[in-house]
Amino acid sequence: MTSRIPRDSRLRLVRTRPLAAAPRAMNQRRSRRPAPRPPEGTPAQAELARMARSGLAGAARVAHWADAALGPGRDGGRADGKATLADETAERAAADLGLTPAQIRADWDTARLAGLVEVHGDSARPGWRLRAWDRDDSAVLRGWVALFDAWSLAHPEPADHEPAAVAEVVSAMPQVLSFLQLSAGPVPVEQLLDLLEQRVTELRTERCEIPYGPQPDPAAQPEPRPLPQPADAPLEPLLDWALHALAAVGALTYGDGQATLTPLGSWAVWVKLEQICVAAQSPAGNIEVAAEEMLRGCSQLRPNAARAEYRAWLAARPVGSAVTELIDAARGEDALLRGLAFEALRVVGAPAEPDVRAVADEPTLRPYALLWLAEHDGHDPEDAHEVLTREEATWLWVDTAAAVADHGEAPLLVRHLESAVQPTVPMLLDEVRAVGHPRTVQVLVALAAAHPDPALAKAVRRAAFQVHTGRS
Repeated sequence: MTSRIPRDSRLRLVRTRPLAAAPRAMNQRRSRRPAPRPPEGTPAQAELARMARSGLAGAARVAHWADAALGPGRDGGRADGKATLADETAERAAADLGLTPAQIRADWDTARLAGLVEVHGDSARPGWRLRAWDRDDSAVLRGWVALFDAWSLAHPEPADHEPAAVAEVVSAMPQVLSFLQLSAGPVPVEQLLDLLEQRVTELRTERCEIPYGPQPDPAAQPEPRPLPQPADAPLEPLLDWALHALAAVGALTYGDGQATLTPLGSWAVWVKLEQICVAAQSPAGNIEVAAEEMLRGCSQLRPNAARAEYRAWLAARPVGSAVTELIDAARGEDALLRGLAFEALRVVGAPAEPDVRAVADEPTLRPYALLWLAEHDGHDPEDAHEVLTREEATWLWVDTAAAVADHGEAPLLVRHLESAVQPTVPMLLDEVRAVGHPRTVQVLVALAAAHPDPALAKAVRRAAFQVHTGRS
C-alpha cells in the first residue's frame, strides 16, 4: 500500500554539521530531571549485573582466554580479517577450556557483540568492558544491553524467508517487547502474533516508496498485476525465530506456547522506553582521583562545569604528569573518555603541545590530536575539522557514536548523524564499513535500534550484519 502523495524514498542525511562539534554533542544534555524509578520488583543493579555476568560467563571466559593466550608477544592464531577465529585457534581454546570448537565460536561471537572483544583490522584485543568486568556493574550491564540490541545477529535468521519480511519483524519487535514488559508475566504466543501482525501491517502502511528515475505515463501502461508482498508469508515462523533469538541472549524465556521477559529483559526494555542509560557516578571528589576516574565523574557535567573541574584537577598536580595521565586515559577503549581527555588537554593549553604532537601518529588518537593542534594553532574550532582526511573524519564519527551509544540517550545518537561528512546514509555506511573501527557493529546496531525511520533503520541494520559477518 502506498501513499497518494509520492515522495523520494532515498535515504538522506539532514543538513551536515561541522565534525568538530561532534565531541561536544555528548555534553549537550537536557536539563536534569529526577531519575525515573524502575518498575516495582525490578532487582537492584548489583543483582542485575550478577545475572548479566552469569549469562555472559562463557563469552567472558573466552575473551579472558584470548587475552592471556593470544596477546602481544605470544603465539597467536591466524586471523582472516573478519573477526572470526581460525580453526587452530578455536581448537586450541576448546582444549584449554574443556569445550567444543563450536561452543568456543559461539562464545567468541557473543563476546564481540557484547563489546568484550574489539576487532582492529585482522587482530582482536580485549574491550574496555572486559577490563572492568569484575569491578564495574555498569560496564557489565552496558555489555549485556549491547548484546540485547544485537539479538537479531546473535541467532541465525531463517534461511527460507524473504529478507524484507525478516527486517520488518525486527523493526516490529520493540512493540512486542514493550507489551511483554507491560504485561509483567507470561503472554501467550498467539497474542504476541496478533500484535506482531498488526505492527507489521502498520509499518507497511506507513512506508511510502517510489521507483528511482523518470516514471512512464500511467495511461500508456497496461493494468499492473499485484506484486507479492512479504505480508503474504506467515509471520508465525519469524516470531518463533525472534523469540528464540531473544531467549538466546537472555532477554526472555520461551516455551509451552508462552513468552516471559526475564528480569534483565524487563529492565532493558524499561531502560529503552525511558530513554535513559546507565550513568557514570557522581563527580564528588574528582580532584583527588586519577585521570580516568576524574573524566568519568565529569562525564555528566555541562561543559563549563566540566572545564572548572579540569582546572581544579590540573592545579592539584604537576602539568607534565597530568598530561601523561590524560593521554593514557585517552588510549583506553572507552571513547567517551578519549573525547573528554582531549577537552581537558584544551584546558592545559600550550604545555600539552609536545605530548599531543607526539601521539598524532597513533591511529586511535590521531583525529583528536589533529583537531587539538589545529585549534591550538589558531583555527576556528568550527573549521578545525578541515584538517582531517575523509577517513579520519569517518573514524572520529564512529568513535564519537560509540561514546554516545555507551553513555548517551537514543535521540542524541540519532542527532549524531548530522555531524557526518557524508551527504547520504548509503555513503556514510559504505565508508564506515571501510574505516575498520572496532566498535562499528555495536554503533550500527545501536543506531538502528534508536532511529525512528524504519527504512533507514533497516539499511543500518543490514550494514551491521555485513560488518558482523565480513560480507561486502
